[in-house]
Amino acid sequence: MGDTAGGEGSFYSNAEDYWREVPPTVDGMLGGYGSISSIDLNGSKAFLQKFLGDGDGKTGTDCALDCGAGIGRITKRLLLPLFKTVDLVDVTQEFLDKAKTYLGDEGKRVGKYLCSGLQDLVPESGRYDVIWIQWVIGHLTDAHLVDFLQRCQKALRPNGLIIIKDNVSYEGVVPDEVDSSVCRDLQILHRLVGRAGLRIVLGEQQTNFPKEIYQVHTLALR
Repeated sequence: MGDTAGGEGSFYSNAEDYWREVPPTVDGMLGGYGSISSIDLNGSKAFLQKFLGDGDGKTGTDCALDCGAGIGRITKRLLLPLFKTVDLVDVTQEFLDKAKTYLGDEGKRVGKYLCSGLQDLVPESGRYDVIWIQWVIGHLTDAHLVDFLQRCQKALRPNGLIIIKDNVSYEGVVPDEVDSSVCRDLQILHRLVGRAGLRIVLGEQQTNFPKEIYQVHTLALR
C-alpha cells in the first residue's frame, strides 16, 4: 500500500483537504453515522476497562493520547472519565479549536492540543498509559504506520497499551478516494503490528454496528 495513488504527498494532502471541509460535529467525525457513537463508546469502554486498575500488570490511568481526535468525541465520553489527563492530536486545527468548547469544563484536564498528522507526530517519551488510535490508521501508508507504532511504544509508561480501533476489510487493501484513505484486512494489520515489534494482547470485533459499514476491530498492543 506504500504505492498510494498519485504518490505519498497527495495521499496526505488530499486527506487534509477532505477533513478541512467536514463540519466539526459528532456526525461529521463519523461520516454521517453519528447515531452509532454511543454503541461505539460503550464497546470501547468495556474493552479498555479489562486492562485498567490497580495491581500487578494493570494499566495506569494518569495520561492518555487520543490520536485523530477530531473535536474530542472519544476524549469526552471515554478517555476523560477514565484518565487524569488526556492529550489530543489531529491534523485539522479547526477540530481542535472546536474541542476546547465541546469538552466543556472537563476540558481543563486536557494536557496538550497537538495539530499534526500522525506520520509526523513524535509522542513524548514515557508519557502515556494508553494511546488510543481510532478510525485514523487508514490515513497512514504501511511504512508510516509501522514507524508511528514504534514511536508510540517508546511513549508508553510501564504496562501501557496502544489500542487501535478501526475498519477492517474482508480481503486485501481497499482504497477510499473520497477521503484519501485505505482499509486493510485483519491479516495485513496483524502483519504491520508485527513489523513494528508489537504483540497483540487482545483483539475483539465491535458488535451492533449497521450491517452496511465495514467490520470494526479493536486491538490492544504492547
